[in-house]
Amino acid sequence: MNDTFLRACRGEEVSYTPVWLMRQAGRYLPQYQSVRANVDFLTLCKTPELAAQVTLQPVDILKVDAAILFSDILIPVEAMGMRLEFSDKEGPVLSEPIRSRASVDRLSIPDTEEDMPFILATIRILKKELDNKVPLIGFSGAPFTLATYMIEGGTSKNFLHTKKMIFQNPRLFDFLLEKITATIVPYLSAQIKAGAQAIQLFDTWAGMLTPVDYKNFVLPYVKKAIAELKKEGVPIIYFVNDCAGILKEIKKAGADVFGIDWRIDIGDAIKKLGKKVVVQGNLDPCALFLPREMIEERVKDILWKGEYAKGHIFNLGHGVLPETPVENVIAMVEAVHKFGQKQ
Repeated sequence: MNDTFLRACRGEEVSYTPVWLMRQAGRYLPQYQSVRANVDFLTLCKTPELAAQVTLQPVDILKVDAAILFSDILIPVEAMGMRLEFSDKEGPVLSEPIRSRASVDRLSIPDTEEDMPFILATIRILKKELDNKVPLIGFSGAPFTLATYMIEGGTSKNFLHTKKMIFQNPRLFDFLLEKITATIVPYLSAQIKAGAQAIQLFDTWAGMLTPVDYKNFVLPYVKKAIAELKKEGVPIIYFVNDCAGILKEIKKAGADVFGIDWRIDIGDAIKKLGKKVVVQGNLDPCALFLPREMIEERVKDILWKGEYAKGHIFNLGHGVLPETPVENVIAMVEAVHKFGQKQ
């Protein structure tokens, strides 16, 4: 197996900079569209053979250095007792948003083997299929990001209800995050035991908080989750979207790798995090609409700056956009492998 990605996660010497992409299995691939045409999104996530198939597609097509489980960050939220639907226009929609103590009390802490067996079945299939290829990354939404969906009932522009709970009823907010953390730690531990060789926590919406609010209301639960998961002995990646304003606090989370979005120069992020960290990122997803030679220039710039960290894994600053030309994604991966060779 090509373990370059895992070695980079640990800050070990590698022969080249590895690369994988958030949302590397998705709507920009015709092969994915072919599978998706026959099933709805949640059914795809919950059908192990199909989820494994679309997980493997970008490994074979793009030649990336890691696979990431095809699923959705809200799967454990549904297992906690909220009805989850996906709308083509609105995205995820959760029934009866969490706004009261009673609604938090009604949430259960699910058993992954019993309540989300399809996740583990998919990983077991992938473990066999990827044995001689590349490592598999498991994932979950981080506690705060899952809480925002649960409180808002879906995506939001200003996260009004989330911030109102933080400011007006902080004890209730803490109670909710305790319950979410108690869900995702065993959920991710089960993924690891089933065969995931690294884990990523997605904190997609934490960047909308002030540094002090992140420190007080988010960081304690991230630190707790990461500390527990580190006992499993696999690398833990922590990705915070729009992270520039809170990097000083993020570096206290204890992750092995810090994912960086595209809004900050990766060299500046390394200076703030410190040169003893491993970083992941951070090409602007829209840069994949540039001509090939300009994509290569962007790649080279990030690779050069990434050399100042303890380790660097190339990635986008967020997920691949559905409209992205496949040939441009392939060109980016090829550029990373070409220009990321170590002397």
